[in-house]
Amino acid sequence: MKSKVLKYILLIGLIFFPTFLLSNDSIIQNAFFSSKSDVQVKGSGKVIKILSDDNKGSRHQRFIIKLKNQMTLLVAHNIDLAPRINSLRVNDYIEFYGEYEWNNKGGVIHWTHKDYRGNHPHGWIKHKGITYE
Repeated sequence: MKSKVLKYILLIGLIFFPTFLLSNDSIIQNAFFSSKSDVQVKGSGKVIKILSDDNKGSRHQRFIIKLKNQMTLLVAHNIDLAPRINSLRVNDYIEFYGEYEWNNKGGVIHWTHKDYRGNHPHGWIKHKGITYE
């Protein structure tokens, strides 16, 4: 009886919450291989390269991270809406919550800030115990 109940709960979970059972890296990897964008994701990675800021339009601090699954992502952190991460260095680890956008190089994480209009989930980056949002 308990076995049937557990199987039923697992089946319900797979139907209604399939991404709950996937690791965050797997969600990003699935979005990449299916060319999906606008996917809200939470994850972490190691900074492998610091890029120059993008100063066209809204300013973005840019850097590349590597996930545990070896995928690389560009992080575009809006520094007009959230504080710059001044202490960020290569080999640092970050955690993030933002929106994944597909590209053929691995993808971009953006919306790592609050949405003051209330139309989008708030995002953030955590670095060395400090949350930047």
